[in-house]
Amino acid sequence: MAVDVYHLWWDPNLEREIKRCGENDHLLAFHICDWKSPTVDMLNDRGLMGEGCIPLKKIRSWVEATGFNGFREVEIFSTEYWQQDQSQFLQKIITGYKQHS
Repeated sequence: MAVDVYHLWWDPNLEREIKRCGENDHLLAFHICDWKSPTVDMLNDRGLMGEGCIPLKKIRSWVEATGFNGFREVEIFSTEYWQQDQSQFLQKIITGYKQHS
């Protein structure tokens, strides 16, 4: 299973399900971004970490508590950010990751 915060952050059972997947060695990926409000496009308006309402540090702690040590994949699908200078976008990703996840 991939813990993709964009699709799962709202689930009241998320902590329990992450733990269950970890216990069964089914936790394979951790995808990180943020949920902006208001969201203007359900697919291509994902926020940088810290721009939205997802409790990223809390969810990360649940993932790490399972012993997961795989990659954390930042997934910022964003028409807005794709139009910007990509070197600057990368720096924003790094800063958001370090500060908010």
